[in-house]
Amino acid sequence: MPSKYDPELRQRALRMLAEARPEHESLTAACRHVGGLLGVSPETLRVWQRRYDIDTGVKLGVTSDMTEENRRLRRENAELKKANEVLKAASVFFAKELDRPRTK
Repeated sequence: MPSKYDPELRQRALRMLAEARPEHESLTAACRHVGGLLGVSPETLRVWQRRYDIDTGVKLGVTSDMTEENRRLRRENAELKKANEVLKAASVFFAKELDRPRTK
């Protein structure tokens, strides 16, 4: 699903949030302030900040790169399973053909 916010806005919002954070009592208050300035939901800003912290190693969690790699591997695994099923069906078909008595 494509993001409705471009990466430049996300980076700008995170920079503004980092600058506004010391002036506010909590991350939530800073998110409300910056969100109001940029027209972005405070919850969206909080999620972006959390993802940024995980991706940069500040907090523990699964990075965006690892999440994307997992998605890619799951898709590849599903394709391989389908191909394996086709090959199994083909081998059963040809095995039956070989076992069938030949008539002249």
